[in-house]
Amino acid sequence: MNEKVKVWPGTPLSEKDIIEKRVLFTEWEPNLKYAWDAGVGYGGYFAGLKEGRIVGTECAKCRRVLLPARAFCEWCFRTVDRWVQLNDTGIVNTFSVAYTGTAAERLKDPLVPALIEIDGSGGVAIMHLIRGGDPWKVKIGMKVKAVWKPKGKREGSINDIEYWKPV
Repeated sequence: MNEKVKVWPGTPLSEKDIIEKRVLFTEWEPNLKYAWDAGVGYGGYFAGLKEGRIVGTECAKCRRVLLPARAFCEWCFRTVDRWVQLNDTGIVNTFSVAYTGTAAERLKDPLVPALIEIDGSGGVAIMHLIRGGDPWKVKIGMKVKAVWKPKGKREGSINDIEYWKPV
């Protein structure tokens, strides 16, 4: 092979040159601050959770409940018509008995993550944990109720519901 290698003019840098700071560079600590705005829909949903209520919005055109609440209907592309307070009860739509935690650690006692269809929502479900009782007795269609954190410990997140218990 008789290829010519292109050699660029200049002096190559070594790791030592960089360590000894013999090249022009700058060091700085970024001071990045940002905020995330939940908006009207999610903001109302999170405020409701902090109060111990599950709130959504409803589109009068397609008769759909949106949970978490949103300001417009993605099906009709129109502003929602009203806020609705939903029950803190529901039924198990599907579930799993898991002996592996969220960090892939082995668990002695299993978690029971479930998709819980909220009563009065027209079929809308949220993912959460079921506790209380034998995990192997959880069934699809089983009634459950939210167990809320004490009022002073709520922060306005889905974790304000500690878990769902069989009714």
